[in-house]
Amino acid sequence: MKVTKQNSAFYGLVLGLFVSLSPLAGQANSTSVNEEELPITEIEKFFGNYLSSGEGSFTTEQALELDQVEAAQKSVWEAWIRANNAYDEEKLIKLDNISLGKNSKWNIPAALESNAVMPYYYGYKGAKPENGYPLFLYLHGSGNKDNEWANGLKFANGFEDGPSVYFVPQIPNTGDFYRWWQKGKQWAWEKLLRQSFLSKDIDANRIYFFGISEGGYGSQRLASFYADYLAGAGPMAGGEPLKNAPVENCRNIAFSLRTGGDDDGFFRNKLTSYTKDEFEKMQKKYPEDFNHFIELIPGYGHHIDYYPTTPWLSKYIRNPHPKHVMWEDFEMDGITRKGFYNLYVEEDPRGTFTYRIYYMMDIVGNDIDLSVQKTVYNTTESQDGIELKFKKFYSKLSRGKIRIYLNNNLVDLTKPVTVKANGKLLFSGMVQPNVRDMVNSCATFFDPERVFPASILIDLSADATGLEEVEAEGKEECFYDLNGRPAAAPQKGIYVSNFGKKILF
Repeated sequence: MKVTKQNSAFYGLVLGLFVSLSPLAGQANSTSVNEEELPITEIEKFFGNYLSSGEGSFTTEQALELDQVEAAQKSVWEAWIRANNAYDEEKLIKLDNISLGKNSKWNIPAALESNAVMPYYYGYKGAKPENGYPLFLYLHGSGNKDNEWANGLKFANGFEDGPSVYFVPQIPNTGDFYRWWQKGKQWAWEKLLRQSFLSKDIDANRIYFFGISEGGYGSQRLASFYADYLAGAGPMAGGEPLKNAPVENCRNIAFSLRTGGDDDGFFRNKLTSYTKDEFEKMQKKYPEDFNHFIELIPGYGHHIDYYPTTPWLSKYIRNPHPKHVMWEDFEMDGITRKGFYNLYVEEDPRGTFTYRIYYMMDIVGNDIDLSVQKTVYNTTESQDGIELKFKKFYSKLSRGKIRIYLNNNLVDLTKPVTVKANGKLLFSGMVQPNVRDMVNSCATFFDPERVFPASILIDLSADATGLEEVEAEGKEECFYDLNGRPAAAPQKGIYVSNFGKKILF
């Protein structure tokens, strides 16, 4: 049989990056970890600085046993909550019945959009479910913004999707800034997600973005940009060119798009049909994914029946840990995502270039297959200055560093893990749970479902992986320390064998 031999170069490159030793490492009988055993003060300080700057990495290393992971995750998340509570910012107003029309406002940072104040309605309808309310973000159309905002409140009260919570914002500015996907508004959506996740009132796995007309364009773009946070998205009376809203990113969410069959303004009906075609193609290829409800409604123009969308969406619950991920990392108003699902871009393969990158990850058992490709669009149809249809070309990338975060929902952390990237075997071995990965993933994703206990850092530029296929029969087992150095006589501590096993001496 074939096994994988790890040499020192490999472990110096990969294992040394994420495995750490601590007094906890040898405590095989430990079943819990309390805050006295974790650097909680240091963690909270890091979280506070991260909230202020959006930058930095937690570097303190502390290994954990598998039976300590759950308690440590809880402690890290509670530290995140405390840091957020202490952070000086405008908070969501207290939930009240949406029928009361309670509202407040957020001031968008001037560096993102000048003179931008976002009023919002926020409230619930119905009795809170055991896991918390579903949250609907409704984005209004491009008419008079006062009237459109008032209509949003009527819709929030009228849609038959209760029990639910609604966040109904008003666009801050008109003219060129009447776009829900611009960076000032991105700041607001990430603030909404982050603060909602902190609340026991909201179900983190039932968040939905939807909107009408201009809000349809916005919610379609946002669906692709924030898919990893969403259970579903429901643009209406819209239709974006798919270059603005890659279908691939919606693999793991429910997606609805409903447009009048006669709604030809800005080619909305044609673009909706192109979106439907692409979703159907993807669903045929991946039958269990790409849940969608896309229709051109015969005999209708821009005004359609809006009421079927949210009841359809509300049936779907997010899978926060999909084992099959497709993600086109595209720019939206000058911003790209650094992390999505369980992937984080440590070193952008693009460098100073501006092309798109397509990531595809498949996990089968404990084997991870990662593809990272440059993506180039060729416009095949355009009209009146609007690009309508495209063909994409892909090429493998050989630079950049990608961190793959892991938990027991994705792999079995009691067994060795292998990673192939662009066809090269770049990792094979045990993965050590640790506090550092929990803290950094918590700060990156601000998501209670994505406080990951472990990770593997993959360097796409590594030509020599340090992995060599050898015949196991007749081969003597030998060991390497966590710096990749051969250990002829292992002492007390953690070592890795040439057969891919982590061993505690």
